Parts: sequence; C-alpha cells; structure tokens
Amino acid sequence: MTDSEAPPAKAPEGVSGAPALPRPVLEIASGYAFTGPALDLGALLWDGRCLPDVQIRIPLPMLNRHGLVAGATGTGKTKTLQLIAEQLSAQGVPVFLADVKGDVSGISAPGQENDKVRTRAGEVRQEWTPAGFPCEFYALGGMGHGIPVRATITSFGPVLLSKVLQLNQTQEQSLGLIFHYADQKGLELVDLKDLRAVVTFLTSDEGKSELKGIGGLSTATAGVILRSLTAFEAQGMSPFFGEPEFDTSELSRVAGDGRGTVSVLELPAVQDKPQLFSTFLMWLLADLFHDLPEVGDVDKPKLVFFFDEAHLLFNDASKAFLDAITQTVRLIRSKGVGVFFVTQTPKDVPGDVLAQLGNRVQHALRAFTPDDQKALKSTVKTFPNSPYDLEEVLTALGTGEAVVTVLSEKGAPTPVAATRLRAPESLMGPVDPAALDRAVQASPLYGRYAEAVDRESAYEKLTEREAQAASSPAPSAPAEPASSRGRGRKADDQDSSVVEQVVGSGVFKSLARSLGTQIGREITRSIFGTARRRR
Repeated sequence: MTDSEAPPAKAPEGVSGAPALPRPVLEIASGYAFTGPALDLGALLWDGRCLPDVQIRIPLPMLNRHGLVAGATGTGKTKTLQLIAEQLSAQGVPVFLADVKGDVSGISAPGQENDKVRTRAGEVRQEWTPAGFPCEFYALGGMGHGIPVRATITSFGPVLLSKVLQLNQTQEQSLGLIFHYADQKGLELVDLKDLRAVVTFLTSDEGKSELKGIGGLSTATAGVILRSLTAFEAQGMSPFFGEPEFDTSELSRVAGDGRGTVSVLELPAVQDKPQLFSTFLMWLLADLFHDLPEVGDVDKPKLVFFFDEAHLLFNDASKAFLDAITQTVRLIRSKGVGVFFVTQTPKDVPGDVLAQLGNRVQHALRAFTPDDQKALKSTVKTFPNSPYDLEEVLTALGTGEAVVTVLSEKGAPTPVAATRLRAPESLMGPVDPAALDRAVQASPLYGRYAEAVDRESAYEKLTEREAQAASSPAPSAPAEPASSRGRGRKADDQDSSVVEQVVGSGVFKSLARSLGTQIGREITRSIFGTARRRR
C-alpha cells in the first residue's frame, strides 16, 4: 500500500504504535526522537491535522549552533521567543531578549489561563502550568523602566560607532585613526563630548600638526565626523554613552533556584532610533565574544542571545561591518553562546551569516505582491528537501504555527516539520509598569548602574590644557617647534614628552592619577574595534 492509499490516521497512542501514519510522518517523527535534553516546540501538522504524538523539539546542546526565527508581522514570532526563553531558563540557561515592542516583560509573571490557552495546550498535548521566570530589566541609557545600560565610547569602538553615525567607509577608517590617536595619547573617550573634544582639537590650528601625523586624516573628513557627532548629540543620544559602563557578564547570571536569568532589554523608547539599538545589541554580543573563555561543545549553552529586528543591523552596513558580524557569529559558538536572529524573511540576513544558523523556525509569509512572491520562493530554497509543498504551507500557516528544521544531536539537519507551537506559560503581554519599576529598583544591579558618573576624561583634560595655555604668559621669544624641544631630553623622558605635546604637563599629572590609564599604550581592540576591558 502506498502512502496515498494509507487509511486516515486515528488518534495514535504513540508513534511506534501508529502504522496508519504515512511514511513521511514516521520519518519526521524519527528525526525528532532525541534521547537527550531538548526544548519542546509543539506538535506536527500534516495534511491539515495536528498530530500530538509527533513532538517537534530542539536538542539543548544544539542551541549554541545559532538560529533564525522569521515570519511576517503578527504571525507569533515574539511568542516563539518567549516559549524558547522559558524552557532555556527552566534548564538553567541564561537568556537575553531584546524587547522592541515592549510586550516581553510578561515572561516574569505567571500566564493567565483562558480558552485559547486551554485549546492550544490540548491540541499539542501540553501540560500547561502558569509560571513566571527570573528576570532582569534593562533600558538603553536609562530611557525606559529598566536598569541603564551604557557603554563608553572607547569600548564601543570606531566600527560600531561609524554604523551608528552612518559614516561611509573612508570616514569609518578616519574615525579609526582618531581612536588610535586618543589611545596613544592616553585620552579616555568615555562619552560623546570626549570624542567631540578630541576631533575639535585635531581640527584646530594647534591640532592640525597632530592630524598630519596620524596617517593622512584630512581636515575635511574630520570636520564631517565632527558634524555627525554634533547632530547625533542633538538627537538626544548622549545618555547611551558614559559610565558606569555595563558589564556584559551580568547577562550570564543564574538565579538562586538554578534557573537561568532572562535579561530583557526594553527598547520601545528608542524605536525611532533603529540604527542605535541594533548596533548597541551588536556591541553587547561583541563584548561577550572577547570576554568569554573558549569552551567548545557543551552540554548546554552558557547564554542564548535573541537579536530582534535583525534586518536593522544589516541595512546599509559596510563590508567591514558585515565581515565582523560574520566572524563573530562563526566564532562565538565555541564560547558557548547561541545567537538567534529574529526578522521577517531570511533574505534580511546576509548569506554568510545565514549559513551559520543551524536552527530555523519560519512563521507564515505573505505573498500579496511580486516582491512578496519572490521572497517566498527564496525562502523555500533555503530549506532542505521536504515532502511538504512549502510555498503553499508557508502562506497557509496560522498564528502560532511555523515550519521547523533544527540540528539533531549528531549535528545533522532534521526533517522539515510544519508545527503547531506550544503556548508560553508566562504572561503573554507586558506586566504593569508600576510592578516593573518595583522589580527594577529591587534588583541588586540597580545601585551599581542607575546613577551616571562623569569622571575626568578627554574633554576635561583638553579643556584644562586650553585653560593653561590661555593663562600662560606670552613667551619673550618664538617657541621652538615641538619636534626640536625634546631633542635634548633623556630617552626615559620620551614617553611623557609625547603626552605633554597633547595635554600639557599639568594634565599629565592628572592622567597619572586616573585609574586604569596607561600612558602611551594603545588599547587592544577586537575584530569590531571594541576595546578589550579588564574585569
């Protein structure tokens, strides 16, 4: 008897006892019959019916092989993230979630049972129990309800900052030279006014000689960078850069009961600044990358990072930026970190990055326009061979349904499976703002990061130098050029003389007092140009 001649399947008591199921269904079922720990996604959909005995799962050790959650608006991507995050937390894995729409905070509170939840749980044979999960809430620069997340300009680095400032490739390279100069001269770039002060100095009459000595940076390009910084500040971006800088190791915390902490970064307040928040997320990932030790293949991930609205990261990105993303995604797996990109269609993600994503949860796509139809065909081509007519299935999926393929315990792709997904057990919506504020202020991290600190850095040092120059009496004779003033000095004074050319002897003393400053030593930077910090 062929598959098409097989009688309709009854409600089977188990896959092994269901010979009436078509052969493709049995093959799919065997592809997801994992023996080790796994996350439960839902039940198989076949021929318009939900088969609860065929459970679709993701092996826990494969979560650091990265993934993609895609689908049109309103198809249930956010609830899929919530479902996966809950189960990761329950198995002791910390999770990072970017909350772009402001509705993920409910993961901290038990869900509310209703007819829809009961129906879905019955369809997929889920033992649904309301549960909240340990959470920390963050907000970029304190714009929102969460604990402020800030980065110093030095740590952010020239490559990521160029993306935020929308600089072209030449300007990006020039900004890198400016960072190189500041590193060498011991001018700490903590916030935007520090970088603006350094660029202003380099474009001044006094600083032009310095400008010529750092690789041919033109005055015109420096001026463009300065204008971009000024416009950036005028848009209210200053709060995102400064101190205390957020320590990304906080994202890897485990609660006292052994569950992984879910770190929710609230982004609704910066929805109109997409370049900023997408690039800031990349900074978090890059900082984790160069701080975490190599661990190789692990029984469960050290952290799973969900990168929402991923297309914003790749829009108008330079080749250097895309190369750095690809390298980070490729290498961070060996540090036990899994990265899931969340976007509308796979074509939003460059091919080199997409090739690194072993787990796929594809929600419904629309095909209303020729462009939609082209995107649909392109998406179908990214899946392994399948008994489904994927063009038809992907346009017919309902909310909370998806086409799934993951990596098996052996690292091979599993069969493509249309899936009716489980219902999250936490609250599917935002928590009350007052409750959220109470949770934030009760966090042990609140006192560490809540108040901004403005210590002495490049702006103050250059301002002090300018004030000293203005108050100094005019010399009776023309001063010797800087290049000849130090010729007679001893060799062991050469390093300090380099700094004095920039900041003056008075500021040199303050530099020596600054914690962590190493005069004349350039900061070591990662593939993104982000500074390597000592914890």
